[in-house]
Amino acid sequence: MGAGVVGLAIARCLALAGREVMVLEAHPGIGMETSSRNSEVIHAGLYYPTGSLKATLCVPGRDALYAYCDERGVDYRRCGKLIVAASQSQLPKLQAIQAQAHANGCTEVQMISADAARAMEPALSCVMALHSPNTGIIDSHGYMLALQGDAENAGALFAFDSRVTGGQATASGIALQVTSGDGGQSEIEAGLLINAAGLWSVQLATRIAGLSHDGLPQAYFAKGNYYSLAGRAPFTHLIYPVPEPGGLGVHLTIDLGGQARFGPDVEWLADVSDGIDYQVDPRRADKFYHAIRSYWPGLADAALQPAYSGVRPKISAPDAPAADFLFTSHGNAHYIGLYGMESPGLTASQAIAEHIAAMAQARPCAPPAALAGHR
Repeated sequence: MGAGVVGLAIARCLALAGREVMVLEAHPGIGMETSSRNSEVIHAGLYYPTGSLKATLCVPGRDALYAYCDERGVDYRRCGKLIVAASQSQLPKLQAIQAQAHANGCTEVQMISADAARAMEPALSCVMALHSPNTGIIDSHGYMLALQGDAENAGALFAFDSRVTGGQATASGIALQVTSGDGGQSEIEAGLLINAAGLWSVQLATRIAGLSHDGLPQAYFAKGNYYSLAGRAPFTHLIYPVPEPGGLGVHLTIDLGGQARFGPDVEWLADVSDGIDYQVDPRRADKFYHAIRSYWPGLADAALQPAYSGVRPKISAPDAPAADFLFTSHGNAHYIGLYGMESPGLTASQAIAEHIAAMAQARPCAPPAALAGHR
C-alpha cells in the first residue's frame, strides 16, 4: 500500500515473484509526497550505524539502483560528493564520518586536503573534506515510472485516489475500507497487507482494528525547505557540510539540468492534523546564507529563492538520536508495516523491496479479494 518509491519497488519485486499485487494510493498518481520532495540524491551509505537496516540496505541498494538505471535508461549522474569541514573544530566529526563509511563498506571514501578539494571545486572553502565518488543524482520520477511499468507488466494493479479509512484484522487477512476520490466506498480483503504509506504509515496502522499496536512508534514530521540558486553554481560535485541534528545540514545539490538548490533545513512540525503546508517561507533563507557561506563564501546576496519543501517521516523525537528503519508485523501474519522511511529510502528502495519480499515469503499468499461495489 502506497505508491511512493519504496511502495513501488516492493510492488515490482512481489509481482515479479509471482504474487498477486494491488497497490492502493490516496493520491491521483505515483510519488506525490516524500518521493517527489527530496534532494534526488543516490547516497553512498556513509553515515548510518554499522549493522543498522539503513547501513545494510543502503550500499547494496545503491549498487542495485545504478544497475537498474543503466538497464532501464533512467537518467542519473554519478557526480560524487564532498563533505566539508569549515573549521578545525569540525575535523573530529569528519574523521568519524570516514570511519563510519569504511565500517559500512564504503572504503572508497577518502579524506582529502583543502588544496585537493579546491582543485576539484575552486569556489569551495574548507580546511579538509571527504570525497565520496559513489554519490550521485537521479531523475526520481523517471525511476518511479520505470518501477510502476515493471510492476504493471508483471500483473500488479494500481488503484489511485483510494484512501484507506478503516480496517479489520481477520483470521484470513486484513479487511480494508477504502474511500475513492469521488466519495465512493469500497471494501477489499488482503491476504497480506504491506503498509508502505510513508508519512502516514503509523496513522494507517492505528486505523486497523484488531491489529496489535505493541511496538508501534510515535510519528514525527520534520519539514525540510529548499531554495534554488539564481544563476548557475560553480560546482560539479554535491557539497555537504558536517551533519546537524535531524538532517545532513544545508547542502548543495545539483539536478540533472544543472540547477543548484540548497537544503533541506530542519523545521519540526507540531501538528499535521489539518494537513501539511508545503509553502517555503522566504524569511528562512536568512539562515541559509550563513550556513552556505561557511563553504561557499562567494554566494551573492539575494541569490536564493524559495523552491519547494518536503517532510521526513521520522520515528524519533527532535532531541533523540535518529531512528533506524522499522519493519514489523505487530505479531500479525497478514501484516508488514514500514515505519520511518526517510533517507536513504530512495537509494535503498530495491534492497528494501528484497528485504520485504523475504519477509513476505513466510506470509499468506491468498490474493486480494476484488474491490466490492460502491455502497
